[in-house]
Amino acid sequence: MKTSKPESNPTPFQIRCYDLLKRIPKGKVTTYKAIADALDSKAYRAVGSAMAKNPFLIEVPCHRVVNSDGAIGDYALGKDKKVELLEGEGIEIKNSKVADFESVFFDFKESESQA
Repeated sequence: MKTSKPESNPTPFQIRCYDLLKRIPKGKVTTYKAIADALDSKAYRAVGSAMAKNPFLIEVPCHRVVNSDGAIGDYALGKDKKVELLEGEGIEIKNSKVADFESVFFDFKESESQA
């Protein structure tokens, strides 16, 4: 997958995605689908596009978004950098997938019910 150039003027949809991303704590990951679901949308690809265009890479931690099967997926700074960032937050990666995915999955709906 080719990554897009970050945009300095994010769309309203992208801003909503980035606002959700800021809620994911270190040591947790979520999926493109979970973000779309939290936005009451089925636009999983649009979420992926928003991640690829994220102009605030570390501040808005799109490296914490992975595929639904736990595969790490792409990252604007490359997969190696994504793995480095995730491992630096305590997430174990094995064979390009998040190990023990269920235990580190951040569920927005569960998060809201606890708030």
